[in-house]
Amino acid sequence: MIKSSSFSTAVQIAQPLPCGIVTCRDRHWVVVPQENSHLIQLRPINGSEEQICGIYQPLGLEEIQAAEFPLPDPATISDHTSIQLLMDAARLNLRSGASPFRCSGKLAVQPRPFQLVPLLMALRMPTVRMLIADDVGIGKTIEAGLIARELLDRREIKRIAVLCPPQLCQQWQKELKDKFQIEAVVVRSSTISKLDDASGEHSVFSYYPHIIVSLDYVKSDRRRAAFLAQCPDFVIVDEAHTCSNSKSDSSAQHQRYQLIRELSSRPERNLVLLSATPHSGIAEGFLSLIGLLKPEFGELDLDNFALKDREELAKYFVQRRRGDVKQWLGADTPFPEREATEVSYKLSKEYLALYEEVYSFARRLVTTTDGLSKAQQQGRYWSALAILRCVMSSPAAAIATLGKQIENRGDSVDLLDDELMSSYIYDPTEQEQSTDAVPTVEIGSQDSDKRKLAQFLKNAKAIAPKQDRKLQVLIDRVKNQLAEGLNPIVWCRYIATANYVAQQLQQELEKKKGRCSKTGDFG
Repeated sequence: MIKSSSFSTAVQIAQPLPCGIVTCRDRHWVVVPQENSHLIQLRPINGSEEQICGIYQPLGLEEIQAAEFPLPDPATISDHTSIQLLMDAARLNLRSGASPFRCSGKLAVQPRPFQLVPLLMALRMPTVRMLIADDVGIGKTIEAGLIARELLDRREIKRIAVLCPPQLCQQWQKELKDKFQIEAVVVRSSTISKLDDASGEHSVFSYYPHIIVSLDYVKSDRRRAAFLAQCPDFVIVDEAHTCSNSKSDSSAQHQRYQLIRELSSRPERNLVLLSATPHSGIAEGFLSLIGLLKPEFGELDLDNFALKDREELAKYFVQRRRGDVKQWLGADTPFPEREATEVSYKLSKEYLALYEEVYSFARRLVTTTDGLSKAQQQGRYWSALAILRCVMSSPAAAIATLGKQIENRGDSVDLLDDELMSSYIYDPTEQEQSTDAVPTVEIGSQDSDKRKLAQFLKNAKAIAPKQDRKLQVLIDRVKNQLAEGLNPIVWCRYIATANYVAQQLQQELEKKKGRCSKTGDFG
């Protein structure tokens, strides 16, 4: 089998060609393309991009020579297994090298045919402006990553930025590194201090070539100006529906919209929006979203959508459901089938007593509103729902929310955000917008209310795990699934419940030498 040491060395060269093979420091390297004529970037022939070195030619400290494969020598042929390995390696390399896309050789993922559609659409555009609204699970992250990697390799862009909710920053960083060989840093409140120290006098937004920025961190007026001034030329916005704009939207969402609108105002900036739910039923919000792609789209009449308008929008907008791509161009994509089952249980005597007491208290809250402002009435309404939801989630969630309500000082409520409060109550399955922390809302400052809450809290603490029949049903089902060789994942609405369930499961599984781990606390 031919080894890398079998290279023959030629004469010294002044300027090696990109992608050529050279020898330097008694090692063989591949020349990495770059723009500075005085700098030569070399990657070890068997190494990764993390091992790339730079040689500054004017210093004349290193000698670079051309290297090439010698002709095959029959005397060096090894056994059949070695030859087969060489053939397989050559075939796999040629498969990527023969692709019409330059990024193929740097991908650690094999894209499915339908995932190439957004890339093909993007390559037709002088400046990429796209809304990818494929269904959950189709692979919007891979589709956006393909576009970014291809444009980087074509040298049509230099830097990329990903704007996403804070809980998705780490996931994006891992996906870009593992699948597309793009090293990016996460910029959010918990990392900015360390990044500032490393960047010195430079701005974080300009110092690092590729950045992943929390939308909530950068949306404020103070940080938005700095980001806009030094924003990369290619921007991906994940969960873009949170950046739409309508009269009913919250102030936070309006700030996000202002940020993305200012980004899109520069016609030379490439922009890819990702959302599984671009249209939430409010036409104004959807128009504001597609208006970021092209201002004329924001003026479309959706009730009288002309064919020419549909055809024009289709150049910028792609949306497929799982059924649309399950069989695409002869390739089968087996999506997992969801089997929904409901398991009923009866509350224990102690839990039922707590629920009935809290329910009566919540009912009184929403029916006695004399002398209260509209905001205070809203506060009571949402508080009643939140308390009931937490009490029925678990004793731990009940303790957390009741404790917070007792600590609440009873300050007046001047303005209440319905969207924010609904995220504590409802479970939008198609969005990542629900809030997993227990809420704190004004419910009244009367001493009688505080005493009742204190009694509820005492009763909740008195409920033992054995008296929580929902927990016991869950434990039995988890044990059964483990016995079947499955690896169950338990989803909880609130962090307090997740901690409680994880602790109880761990105690039960330790008896049978099992293991339980918990995740989901996002900083």
